[in-house]
This record gives sequence, structure tokens and C-alpha cells, in this order.
Amino acid sequence: MDSAKIGRRLESLVIFRSLKKDPLVAALTDFACACGEHEKSLGAAAVAAALYPEGVDLTKAVLDRVLKADHFYVRQRAAGGKPDPLILAQLQSELETLSEAAALLPEHNDPPFWRAEKMDFPALYEDHMGSVATEGYGLFASHRAFSMAPDGQLVPVRHPDPLRLSDLYGYEAEREKVVRNTRALLAGLPASNILLYGDAGTGKSSTVKAVANAYFDRGLRLIQIEKNLLQTIPPLLDELAESPLKFILFIDDLSFASNDSHFTALKTVLEGSVAARSRNVVVYATSNRRHLISETFGDRRGDDIHLNDTLEEIASLSARFGMVITFGKPGRDLFTTLVLRLAEHSGLDLPEDVLIREAEAYAIRSGGRTPRAARQFVEFKIAMDSE
Repeated sequence: MDSAKIGRRLESLVIFRSLKKDPLVAALTDFACACGEHEKSLGAAAVAAALYPEGVDLTKAVLDRVLKADHFYVRQRAAGGKPDPLILAQLQSELETLSEAAALLPEHNDPPFWRAEKMDFPALYEDHMGSVATEGYGLFASHRAFSMAPDGQLVPVRHPDPLRLSDLYGYEAEREKVVRNTRALLAGLPASNILLYGDAGTGKSSTVKAVANAYFDRGLRLIQIEKNLLQTIPPLLDELAESPLKFILFIDDLSFASNDSHFTALKTVLEGSVAARSRNVVVYATSNRRHLISETFGDRRGDDIHLNDTLEEIASLSARFGMVITFGKPGRDLFTTLVLRLAEHSGLDLPEDVLIREAEAYAIRSGGRTPRAARQFVEFKIAMDSE
């Protein structure tokens, strides 16, 4: 197939139409369609400019985009559907075109240069369909963590916290409950929404992030949603229901005033009925308040004419989570254990009695014994020793 024909067919993509907006594919299309020597040279420069930031292998770069593309065909296949034979024929044709385009090289060995080879895109794409349940497609194929924008759009987290479960010390029993629930989600079994409740600095948020990292390669993704954006969850659930992946909706440091309008939005999401949320989504929230509500003396005196109903509604919110896991402040023995283990892991070489005495003093200055205080103390000592 000559390059001009490849260019025309790239311009006519249907299933992979979204790739036309990709800078590399757009540049490759112009390069293939270029006629004169000068136009070809300009086209090659545009391809190189789009390619070089990620490498010099054109075939690999195009294939990566093909495998991660989000379109109706991959959604239908992921949901177990059987596309019409005419659509399969179109898919085959477009994959062959993209394969030919990904093998194009500059003419006459003139710069700029890149590597390219002919690969069987149709066969590679079909193989990919077998792993789409864990690798995902679109944004979910490229990123493991997301935040929610005010307009309800998902925004990839470019540099997610790399925390691992092995980095966390203490609270093993509490963390294991989160792990078991997450494994149930990944296995397609009923899984609970979880409220991780406890004092600040006890590792609640770190637990959620580390669990999400641990199971990324099994198809788990993390979506963090701020309290003031809870109203975006219902439409998000409809979107995620089509995905073969599993999702944790993460709400960190959750609490409400008793008259907070977002209170009702969260209740709706947590109802627990099949219609309320997909089986591939759970809500994990952390809070320093057991009932999530910041109550005032006015609440208790009864400014509301239906005081009992209001307080019962407030108290029922945390009960709507299927599981509540408490992270209490560590006692002296656990705090000492945490400090010693973190010091050993970090290579901090100080006598044990000195470590314990200075860690206790640091905890007092920091507001009390917590895993966060233990970690910060060890990091502080390492920084001081390095000076």
C-alpha cells in the first residue's frame, strides 16, 4: 500500500476515529499524504517532534495508542458483546491501515530518523482483548489514580503516591480487613463500602492508597472525590458500570456540618441497593469523626423542631457503610515498635534507648503518638544525621 493511500485511509478512520486528534497520528497522517519532497520533509519533522518525547520507536508508539484507545468496539467487547461481522471487517481494515502507517520511514534515509517495523496489529489487538479486564482502555489503561474536576470530568494523577503495603507498619489487622474486602471486589463478589475512622496520622488514607497500588495490575483503579463534588458520583457510577475494571471511590477526611447539603448526596450513594451503585465500585472514606457530622450544642438543644429525627439521621450516615474500621491512637508499646521498625528499615543507626526517648519527646511536641509522628521522627533524625 503506497503512503498516499495509507494517509487517505487514516483520514477515514471510524472505530479509531479518536486517534485522529492524537498529535502523533495526526502528524503521521500528514506525512503519509505529503506529495513533494519538501512537504515530506516537513511531515517527517512533525512526526519526529511528536514521537521523540516518548522515544524513537514509531511502531511501538502507534501500537500503544491503538491498544489503549477508548471506543464503542472495546466497550462492547469488554461487556461480553459480539460485534456485527461488518464492524469486525471495519476493525480489521483499520488495524491493517494503522499497522502500515506505523511502519513508515523517512525517504532516502534523510533525517529526522526513527525506528519502525511491520507488525501484525490485528493479531496483537485480539490478544489484547483477552487482558482488557485488568489493563483497561482509554485513560484507565494509562493511569492508576484519578481526581474529580468540578465539571465532573476525571483527571489523571500524573504522579500518584507510590506507597506500598510493605511500607506501612502497625494496624495489620485493620488493614487486612480492607485488603480482604478489596479482593472480594476484584473477584466479583459482594464488597462493602468502608469507613476508616480514627485519629489523625494513624494511616487511614495511606492504607487506601497502598491497597490501590497493590492491586493495580489486577484491574483496580482509585478515584479521589472531594466532599464538595459528591453530587458528581451518580453520573460517574453510570459511566464506570460499563468498564471491566474495578474502582475505589476515595473520599478523604470526610465530615459534615449538620445542615450540609452534601450530606444527602452521600446518603443516596451509600444506600447499598443494586440500583445505587455498580458491583465494580466501592466507596472508601476516611474520617476523624465516628458519625461524620460536626455536631454543635445547638444541635443537641434542639434548634430543629424534629430534633430526634435529625440526630437519628445524622447518626445513621456512618451505619450506611457496610464496614467501619477503627484506627485508634497507638499506645506506648505500639508507638515504640513503629519507631524501631521504621528506624531499622531506614538504616537509622542509633541506640534503642536513645531512639525511644527522643521519639517520645518528638511525639509530645507533635500532638501525640501516631504512625505519622513515628515516621516524621525517623525522617527528621535521618535529615539531621546527614548534615
